[in-house]
Amino acid sequence: MKIDALKTFKQRSEKITCLTAYDASFASVFDKCGVDIVLVGDSLGNVIKGNENTLGVSMNDMLYHTQAVAKGTNQALLISDMSYQSYTSAKQTLENAKCLMSAGAQMVKFEGGSEHESSFKILQDNNIPVCGHLGLQPQSVVEMGGYKVQGKDESDAQRILEDAKALEGWGVKTIVLECIPAKLGKKISQSLNIPTIGIGAGVDCDGQVLVSYDMLGITQNPPKFVKNFLTSGSITSATDDFIQAVKNQTFPTDKHSY
Repeated sequence: MKIDALKTFKQRSEKITCLTAYDASFASVFDKCGVDIVLVGDSLGNVIKGNENTLGVSMNDMLYHTQAVAKGTNQALLISDMSYQSYTSAKQTLENAKCLMSAGAQMVKFEGGSEHESSFKILQDNNIPVCGHLGLQPQSVVEMGGYKVQGKDESDAQRILEDAKALEGWGVKTIVLECIPAKLGKKISQSLNIPTIGIGAGVDCDGQVLVSYDMLGITQNPPKFVKNFLTSGSITSATDDFIQAVKNQTFPTDKHSY
């Protein structure tokens, strides 16, 4: 999928589907099923490496898995996460983003807002497409006091909204909104010309993403926003069901939102 298609999805009110993948085999299944975006997530720290968080994921990990996923992806847009501490300065951000693009990514994603202004701008200046990530930021889980819903009070919600608008101004192509109230997810989505992709942010985001291991019921004690789509049949049918549920806006329901 071409990056310009993201805005087209939003303009015609068609929901965007996104699943994480960490190897060529799963990427190929999702790609053939018609998932719009395949994300090489740093969630590999949890589901592949068995860690409690994503902080132990390195750029070498992300490059290895991006190369593998790229071999199984032909149609979907391939986005790769930048790992913890890999974008602490503009220069470092540019160097690491270039490495991910060389490994096969079509877009890079990193967490945070205005505190990374120089990083967003240097990638814009170098024509490297960026996906933002606001709300709950797993790489800042310690500072945020754990995996908690963000944007519940008015000042925090306003800060997230302002960051989203700033990111759009700095050329970001799409923004993941994680673990925020559904009303805030809707407000942000309506305030931007670029699409939002929600994960625990309500049905009114322009798309939905799930960690594939969560979607397939592999993860133990998954978050509230997760639905197990592998209740019967195969991984292919579960992926098809996920795509249809997002496109038809039957997922997420209030049960999966904050």
